Amino acid sequence: CSLLLYAVNGLQARTFGVWTLLSSVIRCLCAIDIRNRTLYHITLFTFFLALAHFLSEVFVYHTAALTIGVMAPLMVASFSIMGMLIGLQYLEVEALSQNKKKN
Repeated sequence: CSLLLYAVNGLQARTFGVWTLLSSVIRCLCAIDIRNRTLYHITLFTFFLALAHFLSEVFVYHTAALTIGVMAPLMVASFSIMGMLIGLQYLEVEALSQNKKKN
């Protein structure tokens, strides 16, 4: 992430840092309470935001080169989205089975 910050001012760097910290807190909370569907969806959204952000920096704004420093977050976001979408199916099945047990 710091590779992208060489051409920005202090405010932009701190804003990006706070955004990264907030995303990591959300992701840790989801890991603690993975059955919380709302938190799960919010966490999934953070990975979509990260993917969109890094893709736009490379392909739209041309402020980052497609180097290992940018490829790493792209791969993490992509694999995390795939994994969470697979996990979402199990979360939905579990919610359905919980509803059947209540009835």
